[in-house]
Amino acid sequence: MKQILLIITLFFIVFYSEGQGYLTPENEQAIHQMERKIKGYSDEMINGDHWFMRFMADSLFTRGFVKALKIDHSFSYPFDSITSVSKLYAPDSSFRIFTWQMMRDYTYYRQRGAIQMRTEDGSLKLFPLFDASDFTSEPNDSIRDTKNWIGAIYYKILLNMDGDKKVYTLLGFDENGPRSNKKWIDILTFDENGRPQFGGDYFKFEPDTVKHKKTIYRYSVEYKKESRMRVLFDKEEKMIVFDHLISEEDEPENLYTYVPDGSYEGFQWKNNHWEHIAKLATQSLGNGNAPLANAILDNEGNVNQRKLEEMSKKNMLLQEEESNEKTDNKVVPKKTKKANVPPIPIQPNEMTEY
Repeated sequence: MKQILLIITLFFIVFYSEGQGYLTPENEQAIHQMERKIKGYSDEMINGDHWFMRFMADSLFTRGFVKALKIDHSFSYPFDSITSVSKLYAPDSSFRIFTWQMMRDYTYYRQRGAIQMRTEDGSLKLFPLFDASDFTSEPNDSIRDTKNWIGAIYYKILLNMDGDKKVYTLLGFDENGPRSNKKWIDILTFDENGRPQFGGDYFKFEPDTVKHKKTIYRYSVEYKKESRMRVLFDKEEKMIVFDHLISEEDEPENLYTYVPDGSYEGFQWKNNHWEHIAKLATQSLGNGNAPLANAILDNEGNVNQRKLEEMSKKNMLLQEEESNEKTDNKVVPKKTKKANVPPIPIQPNEMTEY
């Protein structure tokens, strides 16, 4: 008798749980079918041969994607086959953020995105992100809402506490323009109404740091298009570590000339903010990322002119190879990887807030 009662109890527990907080097999299958329909669009919006094909594919993908997200408890569905979109869950699983990119040509890149909140009843609560990068000359100087987002493709979310307030730090990539890329370290918090806000007064520098005399609300690094500039989180040291840059052409005013010099900077979370560390000891930059073998600076901090010239020549060759890809005024779109997603601006009639 006790065994029968136990079985009945377990049955009702499972039934209740599935009804209240889990993706049912029927809904999972419905999302899967929609995912299969929009996968082709997600690939085409990155790799389409012409800009209008990419824009059209993006529009069709966005509509289908929102339709799939509207299905109850879609929050737990991974969308693994959609590899042209970055999909990141917050460390506390309170939300996830989608980001992707639209490329018109090699001079024009715009990001798109949305934040999906976890809800008790499994219904959709979605905040679309509108890239406003084109409409500001000072992207680091303000806290912004979702309609004035500084676009980036996010590849890491960190969580820290400022008292009882959760502070999420986003690491992102932006192809920016024809001559330079950008890496972003942005702040995400939620206001008293649960609405997302980007940026915050969480970056601290030494008082004598000329580079940042005024308060910044997000941190960016711009560098030469062909360079490999890394910004990552070191779990062991519990800090954000990134390459220090210098101008390879001795033109510090031109950020598109900046390349890694073999040394590192960092941010460490202390006293409820990210404290800047101007110079880190030469070390491995994360697992499997050794220091640059062809560092521009020697051990004494002097510029190695030979290495500098070698890197400049290499970059010139890369530029020539890239220009050879353009025929009949058509740009060959770059193939994207799963982690570094290059992706568009969101039109109000395509994605709305739910």
